[in-house]
Amino acid sequence: MKGQKGYALVNPVPRSGLSLSALARAAWQQLRRWQQLAKQRRQLATLNDEALKDVGLNRSDVFRETERPFWDDPLAKAVGGDKSEY
Repeated sequence: MKGQKGYALVNPVPRSGLSLSALARAAWQQLRRWQQLAKQRRQLATLNDEALKDVGLNRSDVFRETERPFWDDPLAKAVGGDKSEY
């Protein structure tokens, strides 16, 4: 337009679509999931051989599972198809 001296920038910074509250909520949920995994693995370690037999596990299965780090979530989606297993 005639006489226009400035420029209008429309959305100059690309947005990821996630708000700060959504990121905080996702982080909180992840922390809770890790806490839940750690608790379940501790409980699994306390089961006796008879209870393990009932669920189809043995001591070596329990040892392998309880030695996994808390962040190793078997239900998490693998990033790039690279999922570590013990």
